[in-house]
Order: sequence, then structure tokens, then C-alpha cells
Amino acid sequence: MRSDKSPSRPFTVCRSGDPVPENLFGAIAAIGNFDGIHRGHQHLIRLVEETGRPATVVTFEPHPRTFFQPDRPVFRITPEPVKLAILARLGLDGAFVWPFDSHLAGLSAEEFVALLAQDLRLSGVVIGHDFHFGRGREGNPARMTELCAAHGLSCRIADAILDGSELVSSSAIRTALEGGAVAAANRLLGYRWFVRAEVRHGDKRGRLLNYPTANMRLPDDCRLRYGIYAVRAAVDGRPVDGVASFGRRPTFDNGAPLLETHLFDFAGDLYGKVLDVEFVDWIRGEERFDGIEALIAQMDRDSDEARRTLATDRTVSMIG
Repeated sequence: MRSDKSPSRPFTVCRSGDPVPENLFGAIAAIGNFDGIHRGHQHLIRLVEETGRPATVVTFEPHPRTFFQPDRPVFRITPEPVKLAILARLGLDGAFVWPFDSHLAGLSAEEFVALLAQDLRLSGVVIGHDFHFGRGREGNPARMTELCAAHGLSCRIADAILDGSELVSSSAIRTALEGGAVAAANRLLGYRWFVRAEVRHGDKRGRLLNYPTANMRLPDDCRLRYGIYAVRAAVDGRPVDGVASFGRRPTFDNGAPLLETHLFDFAGDLYGKVLDVEFVDWIRGEERFDGIEALIAQMDRDSDEARRTLATDRTVSMIG
């Protein structure tokens, strides 16, 4: 993939109602939700880039499952800011971000393809083997091929991507993260899963334990398993190793879930900064300790294990 974009080819985000920017005229677009931008999604993107045309995606916010079931929002692997950051890093020329609302959900399959051709001024599309579109999911890959031909668009259908015998999918990645299996999730993603949030003030308890932490509130839909993880953060463009706890702190207050990241060999003020924290591997589940000494001893062991893991992991990083 084109991972080192030049300043002359910026990544452009075009939203509903925006005029199509000149650099995206006649683009080829991969179409999908792209939650996770996993290895299957990256396969679609490679096919787009191979065309030599401006390379884009058409994606939707919010996730359609959240639109149809707002009381049961989907666990987003890559919320919109993270998704766009990864797409830019992969070397695309831009992204069309379309609101998934009642209007879009009500379009027929033919009306949807007309939108791609007329409103977005695309010259072709790439879709997955199981892509469905249009009102009531009436459209399928065969119908997309037919409608694209009628509207003068090229259409390519991408094969499924397997990890052994397992289909690479956002659902499989969510299941892995919900079980704490971040190494398995990372294998399906093709890079280390990461979160982005602002560092907020906490109770400063970590300083008293000689383990100061950067505290971050993750989205309410995050269903990552509570526990201790080996992590790496991007601090002012520099990667810093660390160990993190995600959970409710049962030894202390059993409060709202927080990500608390202790960065090794780092001293500085992070309050108010937005950090990217990538997860490298699971260490253990969240526990309640009878006393501070036992907790600190376990934190020492966790840090040692995190350092060993980080020293040998070679998974691709999307944060630097």
C-alpha cells in the first residue's frame, strides 16, 4: 500500500453536502463500514490502489447496526477519528463519509448506485464478496455489478480473506477483544489495535504507588475485557512502552471503567493531550488485592512481563 504519502497528495475527507474535491473526481472507491480496517478491508483498498485512479473509500457513520438498534450500539473497533487516521496512513487519496440515516437506509439499490455515480462522481467501485446495500439489504454483489454497468461504473468483487480456516471479519475481532485476546485481534487486523482519547485528571493514586498513570475514558460501547495489557503509546510522535489496566479498580473504588496507562521511563505532563494507545498483548485479568503491598508486587511483575512482550513483538504499528 502507499504508506508514505507526499504533501502534494493530501488525504481529503468529503462529507454529505460537500462538493466533491477535484483530486477525487473519477475516483475508484472501496465501499463498506470499515470498522477495524482489518486485513480483509485492506485487501479491498489494495485493489482500489492498483487501478491507478484516485483511491478512496465510501464509508458510513454511525455504524448501521447502531442506527437500527440505538439501544444496543455496536462495539466500535475503530471509531470515526481512528478509522480516518488509519485510512490516511494506508495511502488513500481520501474518503467519502456518508451519514447512515433514514434517508440513506431508505434508498433502493438502484438509487444507491446512482448516488455513487452522480453525487460522488466515482468511476468505479470495489466491494466485498458479501456486500449488501439498498433498502432492506436488497442489493448483493451480482446486483451491484449489473447496476454499475448501467451507470457506467466499473465494479470488482473481492474474495474473502481467511486466517487459516477463519474468516477475517469485524465480528471475529470484536469477539477476540471482548475476551482479552488482543494478540489474536491484532493478527486479524494486521496491526496493533489502538484507542484514542484525551488524558484526564484522576485521583492521583498511581503516583502514591510509584506508578503514575495517564487516565483515559474509552467510548461507552467499548467492551474490551477488563484486565492488564502490554501497551505502547504515541507521545508527541514518539512511541513509549508501557503497561495498562482497563477496568473498574476493584481494590479501590470499583468505579466507572478507565484505561490507566503507566509509561515506562517517562516523565512529563500529559493532561489534556490526546493519546493513541495500542494494545500488544494480554497479561492477566483484573483482580482485587487485600493490601497495597500485594498490589505493588503484582504491578512490578506485570511491568516485567510487559517489557518482555514489547521487546519481542513485531506486529505492525499504526501510531508510529
